This record gives sequence, C-alpha cells and structure tokens, in this order.
Amino acid sequence: MRVTVPRSPLADTLLERLTARFAEAARAAQAADPVRAADMRAYMKDVAPFLGITSPARREVSRVVLAGSPRPDEADCAALALRCWRLPEREYQYFAVDYLRRYVGRCSSGFLPVARHLVTTRPWWDTVDALAAHVVGSLVAADPALTAEMDAWIEDDDLWAVRTALLHQLRYKDATDTGRLFAYCARQAAHPDFFVRKAIGWCLREYAKTDPDAVRDFVARHRDVLAPLSVREALKNIKA
Repeated sequence: MRVTVPRSPLADTLLERLTARFAEAARAAQAADPVRAADMRAYMKDVAPFLGITSPARREVSRVVLAGSPRPDEADCAALALRCWRLPEREYQYFAVDYLRRYVGRCSSGFLPVARHLVTTRPWWDTVDALAAHVVGSLVAADPALTAEMDAWIEDDDLWAVRTALLHQLRYKDATDTGRLFAYCARQAAHPDFFVRKAIGWCLREYAKTDPDAVRDFVARHRDVLAPLSVREALKNIKA
C-alpha cells in the first residue's frame, strides 16, 4: 500500500528544530572524532550515512527539540516519521522511531501501513526491531483484528516484514498468543536468512521467560527443521 505524507504543522516545526540542532551536534561530533560517522556507517553495513552523533548527544538533542511541543495526533506521527525516513542520515530515523515509541498510543490501527513502510524502507535491524516490538506490537495489542495482517506478513517475501511478524509479540509476556508465536516460528523455521533465523530464536528465548516448558517442548518437536542458530538462541537461558 502506498503511503502519503500528511500535512502537519507540528511535524514542520519539529523537523525545522531537529535539522538545525542535528547540524550543530554533527559539527561538534566531527570536531571531536572525525572518523566516527564513517565508523558508524561501516558498523551498520552502509545501510545509511551517519552524522556521527553519539547516542547520549542524540537523546539530549531530542529532548531539546521536543521541549514544550504538544502531544501529536496520528497524522503528526505519520508525517514526522515519513519525512525523517526521507532524510539521508540514520540519526533522523532513530529520532522518528523514538518518537513513535513514545506516542504510538495516539495512533489507530490505520497507522499500520505507515509502520510497514518504515519497516521495509531502508531496513536494518537497528530500526526494524524497535518498530516491531514497540510500534507494530502495540498497534496489534490495541486492535487484535490486526493479527490478520501479521498472518500475512509472516508469509511475506520481504524478510523484514517476516522478522517484524515474529517479533511483534516480544513484549507481550502472559498476553502472548502462543498459537501464533509457535506457528510463525514453525512456518519460517527453514528460512535461509540469518535475520529471520535469529528472530525465531529471539522471540522463543523471550517467551521462555514466561513459559520455559512450552519453549522446550516446541524446540524438541521441531529441532529437525529449526536452524541451529534458532535453537541456540531459544534455549540460551533455559536447560534443554
């Protein structure tokens, strides 16, 4: 589904502040460590250029930018995130993810297409994982009808949509739909990509904190199809 950027005076204001503050922070970062931005880009496999701003500095800039700003509505959230995704440097996407984590409760189930666009556009684990667990997961928890969308995403050709479907229940604990969790893991057990195999192990490992016996039983029954990586991750903190 094609998404469009809504009109949002709030997003206009925040982005004007953000670009100015990030430019200042980037100059300071360059003066302090001329190779930091290149190192950050290399670490993230060239998914995007970086301004070179450290995480503590970025959080401080975000605090200043957001100071006194009103709570957004769904259109504001969409506009800010989509416009940050159009900017080249990765720090802008980090700002957008943090903003959505803070205000996802202001968004309806209609925000899911925007979330999918963010997950599948310039994707890497650094943004996808936070969007999966804190944004998509929150949307589905608020509107269980969206589980049908997750059922479609787990079958998707896009590996990041698959990873998101696997990870969207990561924070659910006792509220986890175990039928879907285990069905998703079984469905993609033979997936060839590292990031999907890792996600299978991760979501199982996280659910093992709630019901270790169920995870042990699932792994035992599917060990012949699960990748060794998935098995190791799933059982990392429990005895097999």
